[in-house]
Amino acid sequence: MSARRMVLIACAAALFASPSARAFDVLRTAGGISATPAGAIVPDIAGCQFGPPARPLLLSEAVERALCGNPKTRAAWADVKAQAAGVGVARAAYLPTITGNGQFVRDNAVTEVTGHPNLSSATLATVHAESLSLNWTLYDFGARGAALRNVSALLAASQSAQNATLQSLFAAVAKDYYAAQAAAGALEVALDVEHMAGDSAKVASTRVDKGIAPISDALQAQTAYTRAVLDRVKAQGTWQTAVGTLASALNLSPDLPLELPAVTDGVQPDAAFAQSVGELMEDARRTHPSVMAAQAQVDAAAAKVDQTRAEGLPSLSLVSKYSRNNQPATLGLGIPEYPATGREWYVGVQLTIPFFEGFSRTYQVRQTQAQLEKQQDALDGVRQQVGLEVWNSYQAVQTSTDTAKESAALLDIAQRSFAAAQRRYLAGVGNILELLNAQMALANAQQQRVQALADWRSARLRLAGSLGRLGPDDMR
Repeated sequence: MSARRMVLIACAAALFASPSARAFDVLRTAGGISATPAGAIVPDIAGCQFGPPARPLLLSEAVERALCGNPKTRAAWADVKAQAAGVGVARAAYLPTITGNGQFVRDNAVTEVTGHPNLSSATLATVHAESLSLNWTLYDFGARGAALRNVSALLAASQSAQNATLQSLFAAVAKDYYAAQAAAGALEVALDVEHMAGDSAKVASTRVDKGIAPISDALQAQTAYTRAVLDRVKAQGTWQTAVGTLASALNLSPDLPLELPAVTDGVQPDAAFAQSVGELMEDARRTHPSVMAAQAQVDAAAAKVDQTRAEGLPSLSLVSKYSRNNQPATLGLGIPEYPATGREWYVGVQLTIPFFEGFSRTYQVRQTQAQLEKQQDALDGVRQQVGLEVWNSYQAVQTSTDTAKESAALLDIAQRSFAAAQRRYLAGVGNILELLNAQMALANAQQQRVQALADWRSARLRLAGSLGRLGPDDMR
C-alpha cells in the first residue's frame, strides 16, 4: 500500500467523522425523532415559527406556542435525539473498526564513541511510517444484541416520555387558557353588574327626588353600586394576573396584552362517552405515554441484564493489520545506515476469554437485576397513578357537565326574576330590597355560568390528557 493510498484512507476517515457526514444518518436512527419539540401536535418545523399573537388568541395557537418553546418540551426532544444517537452507537458495534496511523519525523541521530572514532556515526534522515488496523467482532454470545435492545428500549422510553410531557403541558396550558377566559368572563360580568347597579341607583335617586320612595332606597342602591365597583376592580386584577400567567406559559412577556374569545363561544357541554370509566382506566393503564415509557424502561433494564451477563462470555474477532515504514537499516555500530523499506501484514482471528474477573461480573448482574425489579415496581406505580387520574378526571367531567347545564337554567331564571323585579320597582309595587336581591342573584348566576363553562372545558381536556389522547382535534 503506497503512502498516497494511506493519505486517501485517512482523509476518507476524517470525512466520515465530520459533522457533515453525521448528517447523513448512515445507520438510520433519526426516523423516530420529531421535526419539532411539539412532536405530532406540530409536525412541521414551519409550524413553530410565530409572529405577534392573534387577536383573539385561540387555544390552538396558545398550545402550539407553548409546546414549541417550553424548556421542558425542548429538553424531552433533546433526550430523544440523544437516545437515537445511542441506538446508532449500538448498531455501529456490528461493523468493523478500521484505524489508520501515520508518522512523519526528521531523525537526527549522532553517536560519538570516545577513543574509537571509527565506531562513531551521524545520521540525518526523514522517516515516515504508516499502518492500517482492522478489528471486527464476529461473535460475542449476544452482548451486542442485548446492548442494542437496551438502547432501543431507552429510545422508546424517551419517545413516550416526550409524548407524556407534551400531554401534560397541553393540559396545563389549556387550564391557564380557560382560567384566563373565565377571568375575562368574570370581568365582563362585573362590568354588567356595575352598569345594572348604576342604573338601579339612578332609578332609586329619581324616585326619592320625586318623593315616591324613602331616602333609604337611594342609599341602599348606592351601596350596591359601590360594592359592584369594588367587585369590578377585583375582577380586573384577577384578569390581569390570569392573562400574565398565560402569556408566560406561551414564552411571552406577562405585560403583553392578549385578547381571548368569549368563554361562551365554541363547543357546548356534552358528557357522552362510548366507554365506561372502567374501560377508560384499563385502556389508559395500557396505552398512556407514561405507562409506555415505564414499560420501555422495564424492557431496557431486562436487556441490560442480558448484556451484562453476555459481556462476561468469550468473544471472537477478526483482526488484521498492514504497516509500512522507511526506517534506515544498518549492519552494526559505526557502520553507515542505508535506506530501507519495511512492511508488515497479518490477518487472523482473536478469541478473548474472560477466565476470572474477581467475581465482579456476578455482582454486576445482581445490580442490573435489582434495577429491573425497581423499574417493574415503578411501572406498577405509574399504572396505579394513571388509573386514579382517569377516575378523578372522569368524575370531574360528569360533575362539570351537570353544573354547566344547571347554571344555564339558573341564569335564565335569574334574568327573568331581575326583569320582573325591575318592572315592579318602576311601577311602584316593588321595593328596593327585592330589586337589589334580584340584581345580586343575576350577577351570581352570570358568574357561575362563566365559571361552569370554563371548568367543563378544562375538565374535558384533563380527561383527554389523563387518557394520553390529547391532539390537534382538542385545540378548540
